[in-house]
Amino acid sequence: MTTNAPIDWVARAAQLRPQARLFIDGDYVDAASGETFATVTPRDGSVLAHVAAGSAPDIDRAVRAARRAFDDGVWPNTPPKQRKHILLRFAELVREHAEELALLESLDVGKPIGEALRVDAGKCAETIQWYAETLDKTYDEIAPTGPGALALVTREPLGVVGAVVPWNYPLMITSWKIAPALAMGNSVVLKPAEQSPLSALLLARLGSEAGLPDGVLNVVTGFGETAGAALGRHPDVDKIAFTGSTQVARTFLGYAAESNGKQVSVEAGGKSPQVVLSDVADLEAAASAIAWGIYYNAGQTCNAGSRLLVDESIKDALLDAVLKATATFTVGDPFDAGTTIGPIIDGTQLDRVLGYIEVGREEGAEVICGGRRTLVETGGTYVEPTILDRVGNDTRVAQEEIFGPVLTTTTFRGEDEGVRLANATRYGLAASVWTQDVTTAHRVARQLRAGTVWVNTFDASDIITPFGGFKDTGAGRDKSLHALDAYSALKTTWLDLG
Repeated sequence: MTTNAPIDWVARAAQLRPQARLFIDGDYVDAASGETFATVTPRDGSVLAHVAAGSAPDIDRAVRAARRAFDDGVWPNTPPKQRKHILLRFAELVREHAEELALLESLDVGKPIGEALRVDAGKCAETIQWYAETLDKTYDEIAPTGPGALALVTREPLGVVGAVVPWNYPLMITSWKIAPALAMGNSVVLKPAEQSPLSALLLARLGSEAGLPDGVLNVVTGFGETAGAALGRHPDVDKIAFTGSTQVARTFLGYAAESNGKQVSVEAGGKSPQVVLSDVADLEAAASAIAWGIYYNAGQTCNAGSRLLVDESIKDALLDAVLKATATFTVGDPFDAGTTIGPIIDGTQLDRVLGYIEVGREEGAEVICGGRRTLVETGGTYVEPTILDRVGNDTRVAQEEIFGPVLTTTTFRGEDEGVRLANATRYGLAASVWTQDVTTAHRVARQLRAGTVWVNTFDASDIITPFGGFKDTGAGRDKSLHALDAYSALKTTWLDLG
C-alpha cells in the first residue's frame, strides 16, 4: 500500500548512519593515519560523523588504483555501448537512493531538503544519464587528405583525473566532473570539500554497484592542505578538474607546474551583474529573478547575481519590487517545507558574510534589508537576506565574492555606463540584461564579458549548454558535449596508402 504522507526528515536524520571511510579500489577503507575529522551540520551545529582524514599516502593509494584500472584497459577498453549501460545503471541507482543522498546533502551543507532532492540529487542523476547517452552517439573524425593517405582523428582518454569539488553543490558539481570523465574512459580520484564529504562516499558505492570496475572511481576525503595538495602534486595524475575559490585555483595551477605539468581546468567564482535597463518590460518579473538569483542556496552560488546594476530612472521602483520579493523568502530549518533560505555552511563562512556586511557599512552603503545573524538559538549559522544600497562599483562589497545572501545595488545612467560597470570586475562567470528591445539585448549580451549571459531571466540552465567563465573565473567549461573534449586528448593516426 502506498501513501502520500510527508517524509519525517527529522526522524530519518536521527536514524542516519553515514559511511565515513575512504572509497578506494572498490571498497571502503580507513585513512592510513587512522585519523578522522568531524563533519558538522550547519542546521544546528551537531556532529554528523567522524570522517576519514585522507592524506598523501591515501591519495597515492587511490591514484595507483586508478592508474592500474586505466592501464589494464578494464574501463577505457570497454566498448562504448557497455560503458553506456553501466553509467545508465549508475544514474538509475542515484534516483533510487535520491532521498538518502538528498538527506546527506541537506544535513552536510544546510540546503532546504526539497531543493536537495529536486536539484542536487535530481541533477546528479540527470547529468550521469546524459553523458551515458552520448557514448554511442559521439563520432571521431577523418581528415580531408588526398587519395594517398588516410588520417584519423580520435579522442583518447587522458588517464587519471583528479576532481576537486566545492561544498555549495557537492552532488551536482561532482556529476559535472565525473560523468564526462568516466564516459570518456578515464579513471577518477574525487576529493570532496571537507565541509561536505558524505554524499560523495555514497555516490562512489553506487557507481561500484552499477558496474564500474574497481579503481575507476575513488573518493578520498580530507583537507585541502593534505589530501588536496597531494592530489594536485601527484606525478601520475593527468588532469585536475577544480571548482572553488580563485586563490585555491591558482594553488592547483602551481601544483601542476611543480609536478608533471598536468592539465588544470578551473571554475573559480564570480561576481555576476544583473543589468536592468530603463526599458525593462516587467519590473515584478525582474525583481523576482533578482531575489532568487542572490538568495537561492543562501547566496552560496558561484554565479549568484550578487550585483544589481540598475538605470537610475527606474531604481526606486525596481528596488521597492525587490524588497517585496525579498520579504517572501523564509530563513529556517532545512527540513521545514516553508524554508527557502537555509544556513550558511559553517561558522567561518558566517563570519565572512557578516564581516562583508560591516565592510559595506564602513564603505558608505546603506543596509535597507537584513544584515544580521538570525535563529541563533538553534545552534545553526543563519543570516537574513540582505540588501546593501548605494554601493560604489569600486568598493570591496561590489568587487569581492561574499558568497552569502547579500545583494549590492548600484545605479548607472544609460546602457553604455551599465555595460562598463558590469564588466568592471575581475570575474567573468555570468551576467544578465533586462530589456524589452531585442536589438539592445543582443548588443549588450555581446559586450558583457561573461561565460553565460541571460536575457530577461537569470540562472536558466541545462546540461546541454557549457558553464564556465572568463578572467579570474578561470579557464575550462563544465557541462554540454564540450566537456567531453576536456577529458580527452586528440590523437592523429596517419596511414600511407601509397
